[in-house]
Amino acid sequence: MYYYNCQNPISEKGTSLFTRDYEETKDVQDADAILVRSAKLHDMRFHEKLLCVARAGAGVNNIPIQDCAEHGIVVFNTPGANANAVKEMVFAGMLLAGRDIIGGKSWVDENADDKEIASAMEKAKKNYAGTELFGKKLGVIGLGAIGVRVANAATHFGMEVYGYDPYISVKAAWNLSRSVRHIDNLSDIYKQCDYITVHVPLMDNTRRMINKEALEEMKPGVVILNFARDLLVDEQAVLDAINAGKVRKYVSDFPNTTTAGKPGVILTPHLGASTAEAEDNCAVMAVEQTMDYIENGNIINSVNFPDCDMGVPPRAGRVAIMHHNVKGVIAQYTTIMGDDNINVSDMFNKTRGTLAYALLDLDTPVTEGALKKLKKISEVIRIRVIK
Repeated sequence: MYYYNCQNPISEKGTSLFTRDYEETKDVQDADAILVRSAKLHDMRFHEKLLCVARAGAGVNNIPIQDCAEHGIVVFNTPGANANAVKEMVFAGMLLAGRDIIGGKSWVDENADDKEIASAMEKAKKNYAGTELFGKKLGVIGLGAIGVRVANAATHFGMEVYGYDPYISVKAAWNLSRSVRHIDNLSDIYKQCDYITVHVPLMDNTRRMINKEALEEMKPGVVILNFARDLLVDEQAVLDAINAGKVRKYVSDFPNTTTAGKPGVILTPHLGASTAEAEDNCAVMAVEQTMDYIENGNIINSVNFPDCDMGVPPRAGRVAIMHHNVKGVIAQYTTIMGDDNINVSDMFNKTRGTLAYALLDLDTPVTEGALKKLKKISEVIRIRVIK
């Protein structure tokens, strides 16, 4: 029996996929797997039994990834499961920025008791006139699961779309509309685009990438949208640019004390992935990845260990080995298997930075003697007998 713990409410569309071999536990110390959305796990003490943490969403800032790696705990996320939900919010943001819908609605609410509201609105509406998306230039920075959807959909709005991503995957490139212009120089997006939306992960080289220097390159009246991570944007610099008349609107899904209530800023309370469909999709993916790892040793969409998919174990035995990425480890564990007369019929070994993950399919079950020898290898972090 395997036990899972939910740190947040997880859609039943996902948890219903757990078989009879799984049972929910309220005690995290008993869990083989943790499912989480936004709960912060940095102060949590992980029990040695814990095998994995599955984040039902894309961002993993609430999880101590490196600490998990050092203890042989795989951290999953669910990229792409909420992509459509975020894409739709980006277009909602563009429409709110281009058309003064918020101002118009506020006028209606304020004049709700006016018996002459129907005629008064004909005079008032000129104060809330806006601009259309059709014919405008949109710059999409980051062409992952969300960025590609935004770029493709924008072409159907009649926008001229520029996409920037120096690390675009083959899958994303295939899915990208031919109408999207793939730009090699980020400055071209800054200089030409009326709307700029950011869809990149938060890393050292992307932190505050929309800064004073970038803003100076942008055309007057630009609208900046941030539905990815708040720290991708130097928000004080954006406020200064709004006050100077350079930036028309800043639309963000991440309210904070710097931006909340400021003129020219439209904020939503982190609603990007808050749809029933997205929560269902994320939960299903998180549960499927968890079960596949626990039962088969496969790793799909991990943020701290390399991906590995060898299917269901076809042989008498399967062993998973997590180890530090140093020379000679593979030779050590294959020698141990050979010395115990265990034939390795198939093997996967892949590295990710300082870590490595190996799956070994065996013609016979691994022996206790071999396991003891494997655990004595100093570079080994964790060993699991899958079968």
